[in-house]
Amino acid sequence: MLSLAFPAIDPIAIAIGPIAIRWYALAYIAGLIIGWRYTLAYINKPPYVMTRNQVDDLLFWATLGVILGGRTGYVLFYNLDFYLANPSHILKVWEGGMSFHGGMLGVILAVFFFARHRGISFLGVVDAVAAAAPIGLFFGRIANFINGELFGRTTDVPWGMVFPRGGPEPRHPSQLYEAGLEGIALFCILFALARSEKMRAHPGVVGGTFLAGYGICRIIVEFFRQPDQQLGYLMFGATMGQLLSVPMVLVGAGVALYGLRRPPLVGTKPVDDSKTKTAKS
Repeated sequence: MLSLAFPAIDPIAIAIGPIAIRWYALAYIAGLIIGWRYTLAYINKPPYVMTRNQVDDLLFWATLGVILGGRTGYVLFYNLDFYLANPSHILKVWEGGMSFHGGMLGVILAVFFFARHRGISFLGVVDAVAAAAPIGLFFGRIANFINGELFGRTTDVPWGMVFPRGGPEPRHPSQLYEAGLEGIALFCILFALARSEKMRAHPGVVGGTFLAGYGICRIIVEFFRQPDQQLGYLMFGATMGQLLSVPMVLVGAGVALYGLRRPPLVGTKPVDDSKTKTAKS
């Protein structure tokens, strides 16, 4: 059976003595930093939901939400029995095990408390974060591919790959499918919406589209991705990723429609906190 050779890339990008920096960690860092820069560009257009200084603060909140939510989601949704029997392993994040759906819920909670604390539009902040989210998804899926994890089901397509931990049969490089759909394609859709002043004036449209779009992309890719070994196929032959994505599609569509039906938000550009502090000093 023909197949492509898996590019054996060392999961460790940089090693200095006992200190090792993995591609997976660099992917998270790149996604957060580039996403932060993109969010700064997003909020520089009407309806001006945040200042630059507030975006800087939001980066910390979002990072906390991704890590805590992603780990909690994996423990609860994907391997609860193991962690109930081995609770000390819950904090061992370096061993792997992060859930996107959990990370998403963590970020939504972080954004809610951030927006409430700052007295700004919750859905407006959600839109800004959602517009940048596919950037992090793209880098994360590329890191999954480099690690040779979360690979696809066995296949006879010419581009199938034999993954080091996937046995001798060629498999779909489903990580690259996800990088293309959840990352590049979804980013392009949200970018087009973000360029429309009419859509931006309705908070919730961009964020709702992201939720629904990601859910649809994930449901599609799960048909090619190997289910988690400890779970396998669940009700109706669906995977856990598909079951968790169905509510995302429904909630995302509802949020987008809710945003469209609300009166457009007209905002004036706020004074940047950092510039105010500089002027006073």
